[in-house]
Amino acid sequence: LLLPLLCVLLLRLLPPAQSKLSLDYYKKSCPNFAEIVQEVAMEKQLSIPTTAAGAVRLFFHDCVVGGCDASILISSSPWVIAERDLEVNRALPGDAFDLVIRAKTRLELACPGIVSCSDILAEATRDLISMIGGPFYPVRLGRKDSFESHAADVPAHIALPNMTISQIIEIFAQKGFNVQEMVALIGAHTIGFTHCSEFAHRIFNFSKNSQIDPSMNPEYAQGLRQLCLNYKKDQTLAAFNDPMSPGKFDNAFYVNLKRGVTLLASDQAMLLDTRTKPFVEAFAKDQAIFFQAFAHAMEKVSVLNVKTGKKGEVRRKCDSPNSLNKN
Repeated sequence: LLLPLLCVLLLRLLPPAQSKLSLDYYKKSCPNFAEIVQEVAMEKQLSIPTTAAGAVRLFFHDCVVGGCDASILISSSPWVIAERDLEVNRALPGDAFDLVIRAKTRLELACPGIVSCSDILAEATRDLISMIGGPFYPVRLGRKDSFESHAADVPAHIALPNMTISQIIEIFAQKGFNVQEMVALIGAHTIGFTHCSEFAHRIFNFSKNSQIDPSMNPEYAQGLRQLCLNYKKDQTLAAFNDPMSPGKFDNAFYVNLKRGVTLLASDQAMLLDTRTKPFVEAFAKDQAIFFQAFAHAMEKVSVLNVKTGKKGEVRRKCDSPNSLNKN
């Protein structure tokens, strides 16, 4: 009862463009939409188990920059550098892009020119989260895709590992997310992996007095040192964000934080800050509370500055605006 009530309350608070979205948007125009997206997502996840984590990252990086409009999917051209080619986005997994392209291909065969790439990404992300044990939440549909993508629009919208908690809180606050929602969304780090270069400073020459960050579990840090020994030569070296249950969406991320078993300093800092610590404690103690908070926050993410009507388009190819594909 609580989740439907939250959906109703959220819908009432939505700006006009966002309120045009609906759960049954494709009921008549593409009745097999949900089935096709789910089928493609399942196939991809079974073949590449890190797909879910990649999709969540891709979805979030898309939505926080200009809204959920699939601008992150557009490729750069000789005259414009797109969002996906800015350094902070270059590590976004190719499998997540491939997931959307595969779903789009099948949907174009079933109902050509009907389903937007942004709707595919939003739906597939939710499906993948629930497939690996996470909460199911309703995804309203009817987004249009952006006409363009510019790398210059990205800075200041993405939280980085070297930022302070205050900086990260401010970035989320600018998008309309409170501290609880921020801590819940960062819980997506319970899946996926992080490259050694992102946390090497915590395990190699941390300070004059210690090789490793003292907030880290010593045995865990030593294991990471062995794993990441040649990270400067091999930039592909990475570690699972959650070494306990890396392929399952659960609340282990928060439990690990309390044990000093976490990769990013910005994540560990949430346990030390009085604004974020209560939520870390609550989510670590009760997975149901985390799931409810995460689902609600993801619903909010999914309607950030969506484009409807003539403010966007349904792209024929997800990596290119229709204006470049007239033939």
